[in-house]
Amino acid sequence: MLANLYEQHGSRLLEANVRSFLQARGKVNKGIRATILNEPDMFFAYNNGITATVQGLETAEGANGLEITRLIDLQIVNGGQTTASIHASLRQRPRRPKARLDEVHVQMKLNVVPPDTAEDVIPNISLYANSQNKVNDADLASNHPFQMRVQEFSRRILAPKGESSYQETKWFYERARGQYPDERGRRTDAERKKFDLEYPRPQYFTKTDLAKFENSWAGMPHVVSQGAQKNFVAFQREIAKEWKKSETRFDETWFKRLIAKAIIFRRLEKAVPQQPWYEGGYRANIVTYSMAKLAHDMDEMGKVVDLDRIWRQQAVPEPVEDALLLAAAEAHDVITHPPEGVRNMSEWAKKQACWAQFQQRELEYPTKLKDYLLTPAEAASTVDEERKKKAVTSGIEAQSTVVNLGAAFWKSALEWGKAHRLVTPKEIGVLETCSRIPDRLPTEKQCVIAVEVLERLKVDGFES
Repeated sequence: MLANLYEQHGSRLLEANVRSFLQARGKVNKGIRATILNEPDMFFAYNNGITATVQGLETAEGANGLEITRLIDLQIVNGGQTTASIHASLRQRPRRPKARLDEVHVQMKLNVVPPDTAEDVIPNISLYANSQNKVNDADLASNHPFQMRVQEFSRRILAPKGESSYQETKWFYERARGQYPDERGRRTDAERKKFDLEYPRPQYFTKTDLAKFENSWAGMPHVVSQGAQKNFVAFQREIAKEWKKSETRFDETWFKRLIAKAIIFRRLEKAVPQQPWYEGGYRANIVTYSMAKLAHDMDEMGKVVDLDRIWRQQAVPEPVEDALLLAAAEAHDVITHPPEGVRNMSEWAKKQACWAQFQQRELEYPTKLKDYLLTPAEAASTVDEERKKKAVTSGIEAQSTVVNLGAAFWKSALEWGKAHRLVTPKEIGVLETCSRIPDRLPTEKQCVIAVEVLERLKVDGFES
């Protein structure tokens, strides 16, 4: 039953969990797999079972006592590894021993959590119950609306073919740890090939990667150098503030520019070790410092790098790469020559003083770099144009769409979105209004939001 549920719903069953299936690489997951294959009758004794939450349930008297007949919004908050490992055993591959799942029994602790307390209670149940695999700070931010939006963009927005590809692809954002290998692993061989073409491995990135890309460009290389988790905590703290001020700036153009920064970061990771001045070590520090330096120096000149062009090309133009490597060579010099009395270069790179010293270095960038620079006003005009294009679907057109779909449709969309935890409280209010047509007519602004939410739900699997 558990394997079949996971077969049908996949990682959505684990939405309230702080991570998805981490595959069978860890000792714990390999142990689960071994028990299923070799000692299925001992699974109950060896395994901790699963912890689950529901918003409600229905029961009835059966032949053997009280039976659960319905679960509302089932979420496995601890036991994702158990669930997916059992499911992996269900999907047999040739030449592998067949799992005897009929001999496997799993204990379940079931918590009924009312909707009004779910937001506070479920994350705590997940955090306190998860002990088999380490829970990182980044894992706990998985369900923030910002994270959900980035995931939605990554599943929907097609990246241009660029110069080295023959088809449009997508950049896979892993909102919950383990999503990428889980999504890939659940597929058949044929489906996996299609998945790999749509989401190439080099275009997969995580929450901590995102934080590195953004904080590097934002002029915080010393924070990035403190490590993935500390950098992510600092990044998420700022994002939470910005999100409260205005979530609208995190639009499709912002996402495309994020990917441009990712392209720069990944290119530097490959290019730096190939430079004649590189002596080995400190690559991560050099990469983040060189990105920060270029962005900082262009800002001092009243310019910005044309990230939209990098997005369109899906590659770093040669003049931009030359400028970055010039900064990288200087970053190498600053990092490997700390002040007197400082011996640990990695610790030196974590200091604000190191970044301050690097900022003071004057560099002569290639003259061709100017062809890839914009004024802030020119960069802002791109955002305005994108928003105008998006506005085509707004106003009266959106209101007409909402009304034509009808109250019953919006009610089903609302219930599906809530069940899969894909709608924010604000969006729930808008969809509730739409579900009361014609008694209540949503405003044009509300209709625009409703249409946007609908598009997102469709991407995640909602079918009218």
